[in-house]
Amino acid sequence: MSVLIQPVAQQYVAQLWPQVEPFIAKAEKHGGGDYSMDQIRMYVNLGLWWLVVAVEDKQIKGAMTGTFISYPNDRVAFITTTGGEDICTEDSLNQLREILRSQGATKIQAGGRPAVVRMLQGLGFTSRYTVVETNI
Repeated sequence: MSVLIQPVAQQYVAQLWPQVEPFIAKAEKHGGGDYSMDQIRMYVNLGLWWLVVAVEDKQIKGAMTGTFISYPNDRVAFITTTGGEDICTEDSLNQLREILRSQGATKIQAGGRPAVVRMLQGLGFTSRYTVVETNI
């Protein structure tokens, strides 16, 4: 059986959180301190961020969070965290595209470490720019 990517409705986030938290936690540690696990959970619970899961044989194998950013010409689904198995494959990405398209998205964007960027480029993403930062 192949992996099925499924959106998690806001009212089920609290019930599923114990199962998805380990996947999100692995991703969060590479987030550069932009947000904590408590903040991620709050954003998803409030519906400010979306949550999808990768399911195989009724078991959650991975999870992804994101948010929508509206620009004048596009509604972008920006991926904030990704963790687990089979969540970033060509088949999974095609399923994710359909889910996000049904919610009005016209593009998907993500940021990440160089290895993540290379993996996403292999799935058809193109590098638009590099984000750098410094503390002030």
